[in-house]
Amino acid sequence: MNLDDWRSRINDLDNQILNLLNKRAEAALEIGDLKRRQELPAYAPEREAEILARLVARSDGPLTADAIRAIWREILSGCRALEHPLTVGYLGPPATFTHQAALQQFGASVEYRPARSIADVFDEVERGRAHFGVVPVENTTEGAVNVTLDRLIDTDAVITGELSLPIAQHLLSRAEGLADVKLVVSHPQALAQCRRWLADHLPDVPTQEMASTAAAAELAAGDAAVAAIASDLAARLYGVPVLRPRIEDNPHNATRFLVLGRHPAGPSGRDKTSILFVMRNQPGALHDILEPFARRGLNLTKIESRPARRPPWEYVIFVDFEGHRDTPVVASALAEIGDRALFLKVLGSYPAG
Repeated sequence: MNLDDWRSRINDLDNQILNLLNKRAEAALEIGDLKRRQELPAYAPEREAEILARLVARSDGPLTADAIRAIWREILSGCRALEHPLTVGYLGPPATFTHQAALQQFGASVEYRPARSIADVFDEVERGRAHFGVVPVENTTEGAVNVTLDRLIDTDAVITGELSLPIAQHLLSRAEGLADVKLVVSHPQALAQCRRWLADHLPDVPTQEMASTAAAAELAAGDAAVAAIASDLAARLYGVPVLRPRIEDNPHNATRFLVLGRHPAGPSGRDKTSILFVMRNQPGALHDILEPFARRGLNLTKIESRPARRPPWEYVIFVDFEGHRDTPVVASALAEIGDRALFLKVLGSYPAG
């Protein structure tokens, strides 16, 4: 076959794919109608996780697993929008890393609502102005995002998903070269993640903290003497050239994000559960609370402490572990931990990212 023959073959395949996609969309409309009549949520994260896992396992290539997930993410997003349009809040303005994470989780067929702060994202979900919210919770370089942990203590929202996003920091500027940069601006965490590079390459240039990396890119777009540390998405959105790519000190830099919602996610077969608890101030208290996990073979993936607001010098412990709260083994462990802790809150069970 020559090139024209292969192109004709591609056209035929595209037509078949389009017909099948429209048939899938028609099925999604019927499912949306059934969900409305049964008062079920339009977005079922456990179902979408199961679809992606099944398709990746079924594929013999040559498409990679990441390519399959990216393609079907947009298919799911488009069909979901036919069932019921979703509104998703995130830490704005547009082109922040949180915006990138939200796009990776929900796809393009969603109404995205930028918020001024992480606390505002929680408020959007709690007050029903957004169906879901996306917030950062920890970074491999800078550690926990404390404002997110603090809001999880009191929120009525539940965790319905998680994802990890590699963080590639770029120096964006309209300057001709590094010698022309007079000020570097970015979010405090982005500045911290590039501290060594800045000391080596721009040691005498002052830095200024901004509310977000996107706000920094917007400032750099209007002043050639200013350089911003931000993402390639911010570079494209605000039209600022990348003066130096990949300036993060840690090449494995990544941020974990949580998806917040108002309805718990069901079991997907590969889940995590997040809890917090307050324990008695006595020897062996932490061991006693964690012992039910070990006895049942439940793997802990994270443990973090935060000072309690009151009384002073007491702490809230955050724990993530593998499993879903609706399974018997996890339910029995949580019941036992609840009896041993002063306070226990299940923040959510959700498909593992």
